[in-house]
Amino acid sequence: MQEVLEVYCRAYDENNPVVCIDESPQQLIGEMRRPFVDSKGTIYEDYEYIRNGVTDIYVICEPLAGKREFFVTPNHCAHQWAAVVGYIAEEMYPNAEKITLVQDNLAAHKKGALYEIFTPERARAILKRLEIVFTPKHGSCRTADAAKHRRDRI
Repeated sequence: MQEVLEVYCRAYDENNPVVCIDESPQQLIGEMRRPFVDSKGTIYEDYEYIRNGVTDIYVICEPLAGKREFFVTPNHCAHQWAAVVGYIAEEMYPNAEKITLVQDNLAAHKKGALYEIFTPERARAILKRLEIVFTPKHGSCRTADAAKHRRDRI
């Protein structure tokens, strides 16, 4: 956690942005029956639903610059993660010298996945510009501690 807190205490530098990335799987559901309104204006909705699969939502955030983007991907796999990381490096921050990527340490977060979806030269160019900092297991519950640590250093 100390490493993450130190990263969060860095001053803003547009050439070396600190970017947080996280993802969340979501179940997609649909309605079995359409809601209806009775004569008194009360809306009735049936709680039975249809399963329409799953998706994964990525959030990319650079807090000190006020930037935030969302990606919706069909699943949570290493190739999806690599595509999002490639987008961060090549589209969001093409001129940044070094991008510090703060993320959790999931099995799908593999540097090798970049080589599986990009040419070796392109994958290496992306990785050379990344500093990956992993949050500790259950680290996100310490957000208040991180904010206090930042205030104490200022």
